[in-house]
Amino acid sequence: MGRDEIWLWKGLIMSVDIKDRTTSMLQSGTLSLAVTGNTTAYTVPAGFNMIPFGIGIKAGADAGDSVVTAGLSTDLDDFLGEQTLSNLDAEDDYVLLMPIPAATPVKQKVYAAGEIVQIAVTTADGGATNTYYFFGTLEAE
Repeated sequence: MGRDEIWLWKGLIMSVDIKDRTTSMLQSGTLSLAVTGNTTAYTVPAGFNMIPFGIGIKAGADAGDSVVTAGLSTDLDDFLGEQTLSNLDAEDDYVLLMPIPAATPVKQKVYAAGEIVQIAVTTADGGATNTYYFFGTLEAE
């Protein structure tokens, strides 16, 4: 993981990994809703576990009735089951997809180093120029 320098008051400098043990955007990229298929959202780096938090999608155009799921490349819905994106009606509309807590707490997954998380487009009915933002928490193994 890269380290970022933080300048503190009175000129003190600290070098910290701002993604370790905080929920942050881990990766972003293009997500086509024009064709069905899988997009790699994130690969857990060596020496870390990752707890996924959510996936943001910013529309490049109307998503129609596109449906996505997310999870390990071997189990494409173990993080998020079917999510219909019919409320992404125009360019720059944004949704945050995440497990919703209820009276019974939602069980989360913890993915190990080297595991690949993918977004699967199971119903394609939108444009090809959407952006995904993958959020999660990294912790050292």
